[in-house]
Amino acid sequence: MSHSAHKLSLTVQYASSAKHMPLRHQFRRWVRAALQHDVQITLRIVDENEGRYLNKSFRGKDYATNVLTFVYDNELPLYGDLVICAPVAAKEARKQRKNLLEYYAHLTVHAVLHLQGYEHEDEAEAAEMEARETAIMQKLGYADPYQAATQ
Repeated sequence: MSHSAHKLSLTVQYASSAKHMPLRHQFRRWVRAALQHDVQITLRIVDENEGRYLNKSFRGKDYATNVLTFVYDNELPLYGDLVICAPVAAKEARKQRKNLLEYYAHLTVHAVLHLQGYEHEDEAEAAEMEARETAIMQKLGYADPYQAATQ
């Protein structure tokens, strides 16, 4: 079944003061590319304070992380929230010398795969998830996200 056949309900919330963030249609394209099931997603772009609060409250880690995935229901359609921390994403993209928009695309694809049950707790899971992410990113016209950026 093609990706476009899956039903997608996507709400994008901009709760960040970041200057450069993807547009709703870009997030929709990236989410759709990673879909293997019908989903209902709220994707929220946050600043560091909210990112840190959510990571500490739900994962016990007292720092803002790049992306969090919250899965609420394993029934179809899948239902969950994706939270991307804009300042962390921008900092990591700069550090890795990656295009910010492309980095957002990767974080979005990564989170959507988590929502659909992919994990990277061990080497085999990580290899499978990274291969799937790379294939999706390349299908979208982007570089392999796991290759070091060239200068």
